[in-house]
Amino acid sequence: MDEHTALMQRALDAARLGPEADPNPRVGCVVIDRDGRVVGTGHHRGAGTAHAEVDALARTGGLARGGTALVTLEPCDHTGRTGPCTRALLDAGVARVRYALADPDVAAAGGAAHLAAAGVDVALEDDPALRAAAEDLNATWLHARRTGRPWVTWKTATTLDGRTAAADGSSRWITGEAARADVHALRARVGAVLVGTGTALADDPALTVRDADGAPAARQPLRVVAGTRALPDDARLLDGGAETLVVASHDPAEVLAALTARGVHHVLLEGGATLAAAFLRAGLVDEVVAYLAPTLLGAGPGAVGDLGITTIGDAVRLETTDVTVLGGDVRITARPVRT
Repeated sequence: MDEHTALMQRALDAARLGPEADPNPRVGCVVIDRDGRVVGTGHHRGAGTAHAEVDALARTGGLARGGTALVTLEPCDHTGRTGPCTRALLDAGVARVRYALADPDVAAAGGAAHLAAAGVDVALEDDPALRAAAEDLNATWLHARRTGRPWVTWKTATTLDGRTAAADGSSRWITGEAARADVHALRARVGAVLVGTGTALADDPALTVRDADGAPAARQPLRVVAGTRALPDDARLLDGGAETLVVASHDPAEVLAALTARGVHHVLLEGGATLAAAFLRAGLVDEVVAYLAPTLLGAGPGAVGDLGITTIGDAVRLETTDVTVLGGDVRITARPVRT
């Protein structure tokens, strides 16, 4: 690995320390002085905190002048909760900037052009592997900026024959402890968890993130209920354990628009068969995470409702990206094949 690659990899590693579910992207920065020595490393810690470039520059002790900043995302050129990173880089006297990925956010983009106009030597990373790593780092955030809607992960937990509950409605527990713990880890990585009013009324879920001892995590995703039926006052979704948003609509696009307005770029769809079918029929599922228990019921509700499919040629095809054994269960991750 050459020195430049190692330094950009260091910036990527720093970026991974940032919160994945934050409305802002995860960004890392490494600053080297004019002699090539690393004098500052920083990362963004969430909305309202210093951006990665500012965080790294604050650690340089003034040694950034004439040096180089390596950043995982194009420096921003706008004023939000914090000032533009372009201004911070110029004030610090940085002579060169290398960035791994152009910023697709219309409000924040333009930083590279601004720096170049001010005389800074600016270049986009030309290593495909580093660019791919930068894409992967903020995959759901980038998807939201490019499409105008959050990335949707549909989570299911079923028996081997596709049942989400027994014929009498009982469903605790289909999967084992390892799979359930994995679901909590998945929830911790998203901005919102979504169910329909049918699931909310039938199961009274909490939809919170809890640790192995059952204690609530410090950071909770937004809980979202879609539908027009009212929840009872004693519903666990109204218990104050996390913020809950009720979207009085059955239209998946309207629900996602409400989440986009809240800065959510990754939503976990945990609703029942009806809501899952609505999102699938609308083409608004980007990923499926299916937990399969080696159990057979033979009867009971299935994972998804009517998709309007009458022939095998019209089936929703998925491409498997990962298969993992969790205790006695299996987790399959797959993405719809777009035609």
